Amino acid sequence: MVANSALAQDDRLRRPAGIRSVRLGDTKVSFVPDGAVQGRPRAWLPDTTDDTWAAHPEYLDASGYLVASIGGLLVEHGDRALLIDAGFGPRSLPADPATPNGTLYGGALLDSLAELGRRPEDIEAVAFTHLHPDHIGWAVHPAPGAGRLAFAHADHLVPAPEWAARDLPEAAGGLSEETAAAPAPRVRTVADGQEIFPGVRVRITAGHTAGHTEYVITGGGRRLIAFGDSLHSPIQVDHPEWSCVYDHDPVGAADHRRRLVAELAAPGTIGFGVHFADVVFGRVRWGGDGPAWQPLDA
Repeated sequence: MVANSALAQDDRLRRPAGIRSVRLGDTKVSFVPDGAVQGRPRAWLPDTTDDTWAAHPEYLDASGYLVASIGGLLVEHGDRALLIDAGFGPRSLPADPATPNGTLYGGALLDSLAELGRRPEDIEAVAFTHLHPDHIGWAVHPAPGAGRLAFAHADHLVPAPEWAARDLPEAAGGLSEETAAAPAPRVRTVADGQEIFPGVRVRITAGHTAGHTEYVITGGGRRLIAFGDSLHSPIQVDHPEWSCVYDHDPVGAADHRRRLVAELAAPGTIGFGVHFADVVFGRVRWGGDGPAWQPLDA
């Protein structure tokens, strides 16, 4: 039974996540799939070696890539709904040897919302962990055939330091003038510690980008930390010193990851990793025979 369970979990590490939900008292949180991206393992995590991945083939798909989900987190409280991050949008990019990525695609987020019983108009606000393309997609790319942005009616909540850095060169994490112009009329900046929705607070962490932000959601005596791109792969839970190639400040990101992993091991604490393949909700458990990241429903 243990062996079969381990094999099932290994399979989940190699595929993008489907819809998954967790209850926090009166609040329901759900992963809203949009697509996925493949990562070249040594390019994504430059401190790893060939020996690392030879020892951990369970993290790699049949083509030898890390698999990362792309999507958003739907937070529902009563009739109200908040979306954290907006996926990559209705587009795709082929594998490019000049980048750390394999195939990258989005497009499913609105259908996923519909499966969860929500229309775009039901979303009162979209909050962003940061402004990378795989997190702002549906906020800047019109819905196919609609000629308009799906969430044009909603407030766009952006951490103040992240919005202030939007004019940086794109290579440094900034936005093109055209991309920044799309959400600008709806942007409302938010501050560290601010409650933006019942039980949802902003926690600015920086590291990955200048204003990278996590969202701490509490309810039913538990808390969930939606940690955005503080962690890109479950293997980093065991090795928080390994920064991602996309981290703006690798040293600062690693320092924060160490604190975050320790916090995720606290009682009553759940983590949400938007890029964590099909193990997006989990807890940190030390001292076992396997990895420290334990899927919530394993």
